Amino acid sequence: MSKIDRHGPAYFLTVIDRHCCRGLALPDQNVVLVVDDDASMLKGVARLLRQLGYASLLFPSAEAFAEHDDFDGAVCILLDINLGHVSGIELRHRLKAANVSVPVIYMTGNDKPTIRDAAHRSGCLAYLTKPFSAAALAENLRRARHRS
Repeated sequence: MSKIDRHGPAYFLTVIDRHCCRGLALPDQNVVLVVDDDASMLKGVARLLRQLGYASLLFPSAEAFAEHDDFDGAVCILLDINLGHVSGIELRHRLKAANVSVPVIYMTGNDKPTIRDAAHRSGCLAYLTKPFSAAALAENLRRARHRS
């Protein structure tokens, strides 16, 4: 099951059932994939992305995201590091192994030097510490658009 929320020119799709997104095509070329296990963070990021003019595809877990297979139209993946059983950094390594080259922007509330180093070594475009500013996200999204 998925939920589509249409507000203004951008919209977001929340993936509730991880089996629903196999073969799901991205809605346009201005989409940010967001993976976070905190529902309130997903909702807040979706709202912020909408204000910045981006659509978003939201995944409440690494498992839900693992079923997604359309990365061609994505601007970037906004990826939480602490996702429970699978870390965002591990998920990034899996994406690289699958030759997915969409830029990754990490977001985390756990800003330990070892975590930050591992994130940068994984090849991320940016590392944002929660709470992050709209300006910081907007700047990194602009950088991601130029790379994708």
